[in-house]
Amino acid sequence: MSKSRRPAPRTVSATSRSLLDALGLAPVSDPAIETARVEKLREARTIWPFALAMLVLGPLAVLGRHLFDGNSIGMFPDHSVIAALTGLAILAVLAFPRVEALAAYQRTAAVALLAAVLAAALSLLLDSARTLATQEIRIAAFVAGFGAVVAAAVSLHAIRAASIAFAVTLAAMVLVTAGPGFPFATATVLAIFFTGGMVRAARRDMVMHAERVIERDASRLAARLVDEFEAHGTGWFWQTDRAGNVTYITSKVADELGRMGMPPVGERLVNIFRVDSELIDTERTLTFHLSSRTSFSDYSVRAAFDGAVDRRWSISGRPILDDYGYFQGFIGSGSDLTEKRRAEAEINRLALFDSLTGLANRQQMRRSLEKTLIADRNTPSATGLFLLDLDRFKAVNDTLGHQMGDELLKQVALRLQRTVGDAGLVGRLGGDEFEIIFPRDAGRDHLAEIARAIIAALSASYVIAGATLSIGCSIGIAIAPEHGEDVETLVRNADLALYAAKAEGRGVHRFYRPELLAGAQNRKRLEDDLRQALAGDEFHLAYQPVVSTAEARIVGYEALLRWEHPSRGPISPAEFVPVAEECGLIEQIGEWVLRTACAEAAQWPDHVRVAVNVSPLQFANPVLPAIVTSAIAGSGIAPQRLELEITESVFLDEEGSTELMFRALKGIGVRLALDDFGTGYSSLGYLKKAPFDKIKIDQSFVRGAIQPGNRNAAIIKAIVTLADTLGMETTAEGVEQQDEIGLIRDLGCSHIQGFVYGPPLRADEVLEQWRGATGIARPIGHRISRAARTSMLRTARLEIGDAAGDIRIRNVSAGGAMIDGLELPEDAVGTDVLIELIENQLFPAKVRWARDGRAGIQFAEAFDIDRLTHATGGMRQRKVA
Repeated sequence: MSKSRRPAPRTVSATSRSLLDALGLAPVSDPAIETARVEKLREARTIWPFALAMLVLGPLAVLGRHLFDGNSIGMFPDHSVIAALTGLAILAVLAFPRVEALAAYQRTAAVALLAAVLAAALSLLLDSARTLATQEIRIAAFVAGFGAVVAAAVSLHAIRAASIAFAVTLAAMVLVTAGPGFPFATATVLAIFFTGGMVRAARRDMVMHAERVIERDASRLAARLVDEFEAHGTGWFWQTDRAGNVTYITSKVADELGRMGMPPVGERLVNIFRVDSELIDTERTLTFHLSSRTSFSDYSVRAAFDGAVDRRWSISGRPILDDYGYFQGFIGSGSDLTEKRRAEAEINRLALFDSLTGLANRQQMRRSLEKTLIADRNTPSATGLFLLDLDRFKAVNDTLGHQMGDELLKQVALRLQRTVGDAGLVGRLGGDEFEIIFPRDAGRDHLAEIARAIIAALSASYVIAGATLSIGCSIGIAIAPEHGEDVETLVRNADLALYAAKAEGRGVHRFYRPELLAGAQNRKRLEDDLRQALAGDEFHLAYQPVVSTAEARIVGYEALLRWEHPSRGPISPAEFVPVAEECGLIEQIGEWVLRTACAEAAQWPDHVRVAVNVSPLQFANPVLPAIVTSAIAGSGIAPQRLELEITESVFLDEEGSTELMFRALKGIGVRLALDDFGTGYSSLGYLKKAPFDKIKIDQSFVRGAIQPGNRNAAIIKAIVTLADTLGMETTAEGVEQQDEIGLIRDLGCSHIQGFVYGPPLRADEVLEQWRGATGIARPIGHRISRAARTSMLRTARLEIGDAAGDIRIRNVSAGGAMIDGLELPEDAVGTDVLIELIENQLFPAKVRWARDGRAGIQFAEAFDIDRLTHATGGMRQRKVA
């Protein structure tokens, strides 16, 4: 590689520094210059102990010999002591830790001052050597003193200011010891030349130091630029030795080649790459250029070995020579043509960002997720994927317009970016759907915390154009590689988790679970089968009687949809109705139910009504009144015999169209019933706005109402009182036990519906029921209600007196439990026991019966069985019209 020319501007600046700066006697702010001065002091400190030894030992030897002879020594000892003490002071400045804390220019000045003192002491020492008694001693003293002068001068040479001070003082002392004259003039001339040389050397030191700093900074900058380019750029570098073996290659390419099966360092370049003849028109190969030592440029190459990944690169190279012109190998660069071609194709095909929010769009998010998943395969890390769907956003668009909706989406995007920060990449997939990729270690707890923060941030109120808006969001989460190692699988599973979050009430986050996929596949099969069910005549209606509490007569029936699958048998409405609502079949099925119920009810006595459920999707359809009118006209029944049951969810949008729909239906003459009252978004305002003829009390209030201490009876009474005041009938749903009939009658409900009067009947069975009958309903089932029991099979501990043993709990209720696994004698009835219902918690009970290895026990106090298992309620039939 060629040598770089030294920049002139910094050199000129260095040579123009002041004399004190050059000699190291002025303070500086540049840490590099300060470090250089400290290095000079350290260099002098390394040599100075030897000079100090000569300052002490030489004169000491002379003094010892002179004292041994008993001669007079004059001032020689005094000057020797001064020289030695000065030498020690210089050593202290150079090496003493506390002094080292001083700035370099302060220590340099101190050494220069002490050097001057030392020079004076040595001059006097040499002069006093003439006063010694014998010629031999005088010569020895002169040699010791002169040697000390030489040693001090050599040791102080690195400190230019100290050398100058030492030399100038030596010259000045000639005037003291020899007086004015030729010797002093000679010493002065020598001192001037020496000082000039030292000053020049000091300035040269500054210039060389400045150049070294420039070279160092340039080298560091070049290294940083290369590192940055290699780490984040598309290019990379390589180098070979004289034999063509790779000695260096950028780590990202080296790692990729290593994964492909060819660690490159130490391998011949031609064994790694070969020219791709499909992309370059040349007869020359890399072997030709390496052997002929000629440059090549932008050669498209591919792996020269059988790799699992099809990759393309572009490389260039040139020979490198040393300072003597000898060949040292090749150096070059490269770039990834595969990524370049992909990037160009993507840029030409689509924009990378969403035009409304500025977030990454669907294609960009997909590419980012692909790259992240590929990177994860090489590192033990996990990637989190969030799919977000805004709740209640459609209502904003429909009521306030799309312009307001767009402004809301912009604010949502800003809140998402603020909440996620640098932890992930946020993108908009379209509409009100967003996606977030978390490329680093994605722990489940950390992702759940972020999801909760996002839901809280997006659920806060928005103020747009003076209007205050409130929405929410639901989040589905999938984690790679646990929930999928490729983009399609991961996105699908995150979408299934989002579906689960919406199904569980919205405004929550859910992680993917394998059962979600099984559920989705089952829903898909159900959807496909539903599309054939109508055409295949697989549906039928069953009718559950509605009985007057005052006369115990049947006054009507509720039409319940049933599906008899040709291969799977009966399918519960709770399973297939949600699927029908999601896939858009509910309106077709609902119309079929309406027309069929009216046609079959036309065969009943004229006073018997038929109730049909209307889904929220049907209710929102403006043509519903026309469909109802057509069904009534086609069957010939009186309009007042048809009762439409509507759930509270139709009020969620609070639109004017809801009131118009009620008015249109009442104009036809049909009856309206508010279904499942009290379980959803109950508001007394609904009863004020809508012209209902009946309120249906949900079965969750009926069940357990007869049990002592249950508050359901009070709730039913309150609803009945309200309905009576508004002139509405009331129907208690889900009545199953005969003793509940009396309770419902006493509470004032006008009608009863439930299995207490038998299971739902098909149309021909209803006709048979009315032939020659008076319509009196006969109750069936248990006469007395008992507390709800939960079946289970779990091990527990039972203590009877001092004895204890393990038993199995078969079922449990609030009042007691049935157990087995412990033989109790018949006379054990009435015995007090302790039973471990909850781990390490014993509850008092009494044995009520015992036979055949089983026993029934009664708790001393009512037990909350929700502590054992979540109450699921009874099997409630899902209804549809």
